[in-house]
Amino acid sequence: MYFSKKAVVPIEEEETDVWTCSNEGCTCWMRDNFSFDKSPSCPFCHSSMVKDTRMLPVITNHSGRRNS
Repeated sequence: MYFSKKAVVPIEEEETDVWTCSNEGCTCWMRDNFSFDKSPSCPFCHSSMVKDTRMLPVITNHSGRRNS
């Protein structure tokens, strides 16, 4: 029998704006274009969140909200 591995397709990544929880003990973060508020609070610990950037796979938000 012959088994071949399929070629791995590289995932396109880009620098993405995110919100990161300000509480050092919390690891919550969310993409900016998927948040509903201009200044969201953490959904887990309810601390304030701060703007940050991360290299993430490209995802398109089709909800109608525009990127800020």
